[in-house]
Amino acid sequence: MKRPRMLIAMPLAQTTMERLAEGGDVTVIDPGEVGEDAFQNALASHDGVLCSAMQGIPDGCLERASKRLRVVSNFGVGYDNVNVALATKCGVRVCNTPGILSDAVAELVMLLVLALARRLDDASAFVRGGHWGTASFPLAHDISGKTLGLIGFGRIGRAVADRALAFNMRVMASDLRDIAEGPWEQVPLETLLAEADFVSVHVNLSQATRGLIGEETLGRMKRSAYLVNTSRGPVVDTTALRQALASGAIAGAALDVTDPEPPAPDDSLLSMPQVIITPHVGTGTVETREKMGDMAATNLIESLAGRRPPAVVNQVDLQLAGDA
Repeated sequence: MKRPRMLIAMPLAQTTMERLAEGGDVTVIDPGEVGEDAFQNALASHDGVLCSAMQGIPDGCLERASKRLRVVSNFGVGYDNVNVALATKCGVRVCNTPGILSDAVAELVMLLVLALARRLDDASAFVRGGHWGTASFPLAHDISGKTLGLIGFGRIGRAVADRALAFNMRVMASDLRDIAEGPWEQVPLETLLAEADFVSVHVNLSQATRGLIGEETLGRMKRSAYLVNTSRGPVVDTTALRQALASGAIAGAALDVTDPEPPAPDDSLLSMPQVIITPHVGTGTVETREKMGDMAATNLIESLAGRRPPAVVNQVDLQLAGDA
């Protein structure tokens, strides 16, 4: 059997690159430098690709590349960058890296909740502006005793719940699936929105969830409530969010993801004092990124070796080019 050709479209740890080189012939490409056309053309001459879950693979490109391409190994838990149904039809396996990033994202969610409640950005700007003293700085809020509403209760939602409970928060969750019993409440979305002091979004991006947090949803939240989104930018209707914040329909928001990414320099969200925006760094720790890269590499290596990898999104029995 011929050594498989692997296209690596993002930076990885040296040890991970060495593992990949043992399993096949490696080509490294930076889509941002070479451009999308060159990246998509390269797909057609490789058996597998390891890329960011934010790297789009258009349908037409997937169909052309599928004459040889057999694996898309995503670095990230998401897989909305590729049409999974079409990939399955084309005989292309799609993999991701679930579980590994739950702790890192959950820690960021709690950081954002605390930053919103304690007005961290305002307090820092207050001191940098040459001011001091609690007498002239507005009081903030405790999170102990407050209600955290989780929209989506998968691995990340559960990890957030565990941390919120340690802060003595009441935790409510809304999910299409029944969730395991525990020190949290499963409630309808309408109840969660009406009662939560903090609403944190933890759903995959799909046609069903695109714009899930929109004018109607935001209108059901308390005026004193805050929105936190660390899932995908398009899950939140950005226009509706701007309007809700400008009108005072909600108290504020913390976003690690936006729509579009990055936001335009003149986006009014960037100048709103009640908004915190971070640059999609939910998984941005050395430890988590290394583990994600290692798992994405394992998914690619194992798939191209004819074995089942740790995390597969779709069920595809691979027919590798070297088998012919």
